[in-house]
Amino acid sequence: MQVAVIGGGAAGFFSAISAKKHHPDAKVTIYEKSKKLLSKVRISGGGRCNVTHHCFDVRELVKFYPRGERPLKKAFGQFSPTDTVQWFQSRGVELKTEDDGRIFPVTDDSETIINCLMQETRKLGIGIKTGVNVQALRPVDSGIELDLRKGGRIVADKVVVATGGSPRASGLDWLRELGHEIKEPVPSLFTFNMPNESIKDMMGVAAEPVAAKIMGSNLKSTGPLLITHWGMSGPAILKLSAFGARELHEKDYNFQALINWTGDRPEQEIRQIFKDVVAESGLKKIRNVNPFGLPGRLWEFLIGKLELGDNMIWQNMGKKNINRLVHLITNDTYQVEGKTTFKEEFVTCGGISLRDVDMKTMESRKTPGLYFAGEVLDIDGVTGGFNFQAAWTTGYIAGKLE
Repeated sequence: MQVAVIGGGAAGFFSAISAKKHHPDAKVTIYEKSKKLLSKVRISGGGRCNVTHHCFDVRELVKFYPRGERPLKKAFGQFSPTDTVQWFQSRGVELKTEDDGRIFPVTDDSETIINCLMQETRKLGIGIKTGVNVQALRPVDSGIELDLRKGGRIVADKVVVATGGSPRASGLDWLRELGHEIKEPVPSLFTFNMPNESIKDMMGVAAEPVAAKIMGSNLKSTGPLLITHWGMSGPAILKLSAFGARELHEKDYNFQALINWTGDRPEQEIRQIFKDVVAESGLKKIRNVNPFGLPGRLWEFLIGKLELGDNMIWQNMGKKNINRLVHLITNDTYQVEGKTTFKEEFVTCGGISLRDVDMKTMESRKTPGLYFAGEVLDIDGVTGGFNFQAAWTTGYIAGKLE
């Protein structure tokens, strides 16, 4: 049996390895259009490779996927984060879990993961061909024919498409031609640009936890927030961008973000905390009493927005100014005008509609013998190792070739 895997990324490699494991007599070949293999693995997690996440309860795990939550539940039953950890550890890769649940190799070097995958393909005798761009697929009597952009054709009995996300729907036209529905790709996991907001002067300051919301929508998230020289980033913002990918695209990335710097604490609780501060530290300057443990620069920036003067003390605030401070801390508003995506770590919302895929096998419902794995599917997760986990899982299942 000839098996062609299109795409030399995480999902492609795992599909090929799974195919060879489940079908030892098959000839399995990976075809990658560029000269680079496993490029996202190399740069992920700042070059450390966030292999997966320490969320071993599938019911909780699927909640981290804005697209694909329900279909992934059964898929994770076949290959879960527990299986991912065991797979790499059984091949000599030691892993560690960080405080936020992200799992990395103890070497803090993505080359450790790349070397493991490359070594496994060599051991199994899997072929790898780079610079091979497949531009069309065609079902034929003997299997599926791959048309190459530079000319030439390859016929395989089974084909796994693991080409990753495409920034434009036109990049998936070759799969649409087989009858597949394509969900319009739009960016996911992006940061918020705030060109006209002075909070950018606080670049490098991080606050945790905060609650972030999009005005005029039901979108909200919590977690750490990082102020950058272009606006805001960090898990709270990235999570918001992932779950709001389509809605924010429709707004042309022009909207207002509301930040509760205290996390999910309600206004009533905040007001009581300020009353306690007035009672206990009434003669102290506002700037010198920071009841929520916010970074000092950020606290001074926030109270500066109220223009109360540097010498204002707590007992002179009065009810009106306390109310203004409560509202500011819980509903701080910023105008977002654009986004920034990290091109190397580009994640898309969209791809092959899951209605066209049997999620038990990852086989196409339109073309027998054709399978999908990874980001080419309309599946994406938030930051934290979830997208790699989807790649390992869908790759493993696709490679069964059932």
